[in-house]
Amino acid sequence: MPKWRRRNTERARQLRREATPAERHLWQYLNRSQLDGFKFSRQMQIGPFYCDLLCRKEGLAIELDGFSHDIQPGKDKWRDRILAEYGIRVLRFTNEDVFQHTEGVLIEIRRALGSGPPPAPPASGRGEE
Repeated sequence: MPKWRRRNTERARQLRREATPAERHLWQYLNRSQLDGFKFSRQMQIGPFYCDLLCRKEGLAIELDGFSHDIQPGKDKWRDRILAEYGIRVLRFTNEDVFQHTEGVLIEIRRALGSGPPPAPPASGRGEE
């Protein structure tokens, strides 16, 4: 496990002040433990990186990807691999998904947290035979 380092809280504050519109939008649904009681924090430093949104208890980072992520997908994979060394799973969503499919994004976050809705029954309604 990587060595623990002191967090750069001033940089985290700056990133929170400069949050993207998509980050602000999703934060409306995650702050104050609104999502099934899970506590999220914004711009939490894990190693050399700052996670957009992080549920520390469950080790789940939510990353919102804008244009810059489209042109450097390899960098995101490398970053995800480093975060995994710290025990952090990463869910990535596009800014477009956050705005146009907010409920779907929240469902995926719930599933990753293990609190999602149960699977839908088969279309016939009779269950498996």
